[in-house]
Parts: sequence; structure tokens; C-alpha cells
Amino acid sequence: MEEQTTLIHQAKLGNPQAFAKLYEEIYRDMYRFAWYLLKNSHDAEDLVSETVMDAWAGIRGLKKEESFRAWIFRILSNKCRKRLKEYLSRTEELPEHLESEQRNREEDMDVKEAFSRLEEEERLILSLRIFGGYSSKEIGACLNMNDATVRSRQKRALEKMQRYLA
Repeated sequence: MEEQTTLIHQAKLGNPQAFAKLYEEIYRDMYRFAWYLLKNSHDAEDLVSETVMDAWAGIRGLKKEESFRAWIFRILSNKCRKRLKEYLSRTEELPEHLESEQRNREEDMDVKEAFSRLEEEERLILSLRIFGGYSSKEIGACLNMNDATVRSRQKRALEKMQRYLA
């Protein structure tokens, strides 16, 4: 964490190599997050790229260096929300280089289908939690919600998915 704080500080001073190292550490998580929300690899790549450009342009405005990950994911989630309004029904397979080796494709498709049946906000909360690794408090900060509300909606979304999968 100390190394990351140093990199963030250097990036805020205008060091592009420091920012590039930060990006390397979170690219896969950002891509997975965007892909699971958008279900489209090209759009996910585009929005991750746009997010990185916007983050680089606005890094000086980051107030708390320890909040970098939540900050950049907030930028990405806002971009994904806008894109979802246009492309909500599109689906695509996760590229092989990001898949686990031994997976049951039928089960994966069932889970993807159940996930896609959730409301936009439910998908966003689950994506931030599962793919981004954020706590309910961090998700609440990103989405301007109380953390108890986030936990409640997360629980309901998971219960919905269980019903869909049953």
C-alpha cells in the first residue's frame, strides 16, 4: 500500500510512468467489471481506456490517495451506466485469456443469464463487490447510498439470482 501511495503521489505530480504502473495493477479488474456490466468486450475496452484518460487528466483532483481504486472505479461505473442505457441487451463471451481453465460453460451461461436479468443497480452493486472487491461502505460512497442499503440490495440481488438459477 505504501508503494501505491508513492505512485499515486508521483502521478499527481505529473509522472506518467507512475500512473502507468497504477493502471497495470488494476486493468484486469477494471476490464472485468466493465465487461460484466456491458457484456461487450469492445465497449468494455473503450470505456476502460476513456476512464484511464479521464483519470490521468483528473488525478490532481484526487483528495485521498488511499481512495484511488474507488475513485477510478467510480469514473468507470459512471461511464458504464451511460453506455448501458444504449447497449443493455447486447451479450458477448468473456475472452479466453481472462477465463479460468476449468469451468463449466453451461453453468457460466446460466449465471450470466441470471446476472443479466437483474436490474441495472443490482448488477452494478454485485459487480463492484465481486469483481472490484469493494466493501459495502466503498460501494455506498461510489453510488451515493448508505452502506446498509448497499448490503440489503446486494442480498436481495443474490437471492434473485438463486431463484433464477433454481
